[in-house]
Amino acid sequence: MTMPFYVAPEQVMKDRAEYAQKGIARGRSLVATLYADGILVVAENPSRSLHKVSEIYDRIAFAGVGKYNEYDQLRVAGVRHADTKGFAYSREDVDARSLANLYAQFLGNVFTHEMKPLEVEILVAELGAEGRPDQLYHIAYEGTITDEDRFAVLGGDAETITERVAEGWRADRDLAEALGAAVRALAGPERTLEAGDLEVAVLSRRNGRRSFRRITDDELAGLLGHGGRSQGGRGGGGRPGSRASTAGPGTAGGLEGEADDEAAEGGGGPKGAKKPRPHGGEAG
Repeated sequence: MTMPFYVAPEQVMKDRAEYAQKGIARGRSLVATLYADGILVVAENPSRSLHKVSEIYDRIAFAGVGKYNEYDQLRVAGVRHADTKGFAYSREDVDARSLANLYAQFLGNVFTHEMKPLEVEILVAELGAEGRPDQLYHIAYEGTITDEDRFAVLGGDAETITERVAEGWRADRDLAEALGAAVRALAGPERTLEAGDLEVAVLSRRNGRRSFRRITDDELAGLLGHGGRSQGGRGGGGRPGSRASTAGPGTAGGLEGEADDEAAEGGGGPKGAKKPRPHGGEAG
């Protein structure tokens, strides 16, 4: 009987982490930040149909970077979970924290037990209601949850972009000012990002029960013109936007692994379904 080669567990985990990090670094970054009326999510994504940012439920949004088909399956599973929980109990029982915990358990289980980890980082954002604070949960490829209290940056160049976002950050900024700062942080000092290069969405208290709204075309161009050009910023290290971090490997928590035609892109229901991309690759 042939004995398998022995590989130390530490080396296996290191190799899986490096593999996932390289896959995520090939994608374009994303910034989510609080502003005066809610939560703004800005992603560098020239595609108009393959979305990095989507609605999960009434006041909950999902965003992902990395391999598109993998994080889109997670989005679909989140929509199904929120739908089922809201139908069985009540809409108020659906919250971002429980959803982020399920994502963390699933990602941690895949990272620990499967041959190939998921090459994704995801964000679950919830708009606070009835005096509760806004929530930003950043879930890494290995199942680690980070509760961000001001902003979150996902993607391969996260450390540099995080320092740019942190410079001059204020919670009382209006939408145009917050958008301009986020775009400048994504672009850096040597690039210019126009409206066609971006995917922008908000969770706004002005939008009623379903607070998610995409900002596109003329409205986006007008906000960019009002909020400043997408140039400037300088690099550096550090992640000052985080509040607490806990590791979350565990069992799958019932998350489905396949997307189908019945998955809703938002609103907690099967209406407005959108087929996932049939093969891998970064959106945009």
